[in-house]
Amino acid sequence: MNFEHSDDRRMLADTLVRALRDGYPIDTRNAGAYSEAGYDPAVWTQLNELGIVSALFDEAAGGFGGSGFDIMVVFEALGRALVVEPFLGALMAGRALAAAGGQDEMLAGIVSGETIAAFAMDDGATPVTATKSGDGWTLSGTKAVVQQAGAASVFVVVVEQDGDPLVLLVPADTAGVSVRSYNIVEGGAAGDVTFDGVTLGASARLGGDGQGQAIVDAAVGAGLLALSAEALGAMEFVKEATLGYLRDRKQFGVPIGKFQALQHRMATVLLEIEQAQSAVINAASAFDGDDAKARDRALAAAKYTIGRTGALVAEEAIQLHGGIGMTWEYAVSHYAKRLVMIDHQLGDEDYHLQRYIALG
Repeated sequence: MNFEHSDDRRMLADTLVRALRDGYPIDTRNAGAYSEAGYDPAVWTQLNELGIVSALFDEAAGGFGGSGFDIMVVFEALGRALVVEPFLGALMAGRALAAAGGQDEMLAGIVSGETIAAFAMDDGATPVTATKSGDGWTLSGTKAVVQQAGAASVFVVVVEQDGDPLVLLVPADTAGVSVRSYNIVEGGAAGDVTFDGVTLGASARLGGDGQGQAIVDAAVGAGLLALSAEALGAMEFVKEATLGYLRDRKQFGVPIGKFQALQHRMATVLLEIEQAQSAVINAASAFDGDDAKARDRALAAAKYTIGRTGALVAEEAIQLHGGIGMTWEYAVSHYAKRLVMIDHQLGDEDYHLQRYIALG
């Protein structure tokens, strides 16, 4: 099987990496991540002018990419720069709309980057319920830790129910919708979205009877691949930064990278990152296949692997750097925290290990 990127995909990756390297230093990133918005709208606009969101969707959805490897190269580049702009929400919400069909105008806005969307799946203390009301529904309850909830103009809301989940498109300005925003560790802004007797018409539903799970699977599958690739990009940055530090930092008149004990620890890190890269490549390859079980197993394996490896890389990087590795001013500290945080999004390593076994 050929895992080489196409010329177009390689050009996209090179363009994105260069743009982020030149225009997205860690200070710019942190200013956006810890602002009230949780991201930088100007950066979001600039990156969308490069067609980054469009690369995540196929031509039928208005994009120019959309394969597993397209998702991989984009989010690997975003992970290298620790980008907090709302690309994951665009990917997951857009994939849900594309899988459902019938929301062409909304999908076009997401693919172009003009519409910021959020995917709301995890319930808060009060689970979201949908009560049938005429041809539509009345929503009540709270969705928790919805990324970029405060910036989103539309939510794709998953309501668990007996049988098939109900997936609804809810504009943020709908009466009864409120957001409590906050910053999450190295993940930008998130928020709890409360639905207080929100009335929706029949057109709010994505898909028809029996399609809900397939829509959710399409969104979550893309999200798992994206997070795995993002973690891989972050690990590559940490690896390069740590190798550079071991070469430059001297003790007893020699670079500390000459010490055998540190060489052994770094060798372990390099091998584990190679394993993680293989798992993500395998998931990207399986993502476009017709075998749903093989795809789900590959995605579970990738998410498990980056969770385990990400924690190792974060811990070893801090240990090998010493005190400087924990400082706010040094980029590695932010990458380490982001790697730990990624493990907890869309299921941690324990969850995906069990999922992988169950799919066997």
